[in-house]
Amino acid sequence: MSVPYGMMRGVTGRLMLLDTASLYFRAYFGVPDSVRAPDGSPVNAVRGLLDFIDRLVKDHRPDALVACMDADWRPEWRVELIPSYKAHRVAEEREVGPDEEEVPDTLSPQVPVIEAVLDALGIARVGVAGYEADDVIGTFTARAKGPVDIVTGDRDLYQLVDDERGVRVLYPLKGVGTLQLTDESWLREKYGVDGGGYADLALLRGDPSDGLPGVPGIGEKTAAKLLAEFGDVAGIMAAVDDPKARLTPSQRKRLDESRPYVAVAPKVVRVAQDVPLPDVDTTLPRTPRDPGGLDELAARWGLGGSLQRLLVTLGA
Repeated sequence: MSVPYGMMRGVTGRLMLLDTASLYFRAYFGVPDSVRAPDGSPVNAVRGLLDFIDRLVKDHRPDALVACMDADWRPEWRVELIPSYKAHRVAEEREVGPDEEEVPDTLSPQVPVIEAVLDALGIARVGVAGYEADDVIGTFTARAKGPVDIVTGDRDLYQLVDDERGVRVLYPLKGVGTLQLTDESWLREKYGVDGGGYADLALLRGDPSDGLPGVPGIGEKTAAKLLAEFGDVAGIMAAVDDPKARLTPSQRKRLDESRPYVAVAPKVVRVAQDVPLPDVDTTLPRTPRDPGGLDELAARWGLGGSLQRLLVTLGA
C-alpha cells in the first residue's frame, strides 16, 4: 500500500534516517575483505553495516529508524534535465529499468544479504521506484513530527538541515564512532549558508562526483558571496538583468550563458519531498521480526558478533 504523503506509524520521538548505500559503501572500504562467510564469500559490508547501526543506536537512541534505499540511483527524470547526471558511474545502460551502477564486484552480492538481514531484524527498509535514497530521506524528513537525524556520507543532504525543526546530518568522519554533527551554525561557519541555501550553493558550484557542471568560474566561495548578496539563485539571476547589481562583468557573462543549466538544475539538485512512501512501521524493533530467518542468515553468512551486539543493543 502506498499513500501520497507517507504514513510513518510509530514516529513519536527522534527519527533516524540511514542513507544505507552510503553507509555500506563505507563499511565495505573500511572493513577488511578478509571478513568472510563460512563458504569464503566476503561479508565485510554486511558486518560493517551492522556494526555501524549498533553504534548509532547506542550513541543516539532513536525512537524510530529507517534504512533508506536507492530503488533508482540515477532517475530518468533527473537525467532528462541534466544528461551528465552521474553518467560517469554507469557500468551498463539498460533499455528497461535503471542503468546498472558501477559497484565493486565483491560488494554487489552483499547487498541482497544486507536487505534480508534488515528485514529479518524488523528495521524498516524503504526504497521507492524512480527515486534515490536522498529523495526518500527528504520526504520522511518533510513529514516527520519530531527531530530527525540523517546519517549519510553524502553532503548533498546538508540541504535538509533545519535547526528550528531539529533536523541535523550526522556525517561519518571515521566509521560512525566519529560523527560530524552538522547543524545550521556549522554550515554557516563552513560554507556561509544555512540548510536551505546549501542546495543553491551546490547548484552554482557544481559537483563532479554527481556529474553536475555548475556555473563555470563560480566556485564555492564566490557562490557563497553571491548568495549572501542576492539571497538565492533566483535573486542572483535577477541581478544578471539589473545593470546596477554588483556583479563583475565576468560573473554576469558566465551566469547569463548558464541560464539553460540554472533553469533545470534546482529540480535535479534538490531532493524530492513528495515521494509516495509506503505505509511502514518505523519504530525501532526490540526483538527480531523473523527470529528463525535471522538465525539462518547468521549461520549462512557468519554474522557472529556483529549481529549479536546489535540484537543486545536493540533489546536494551
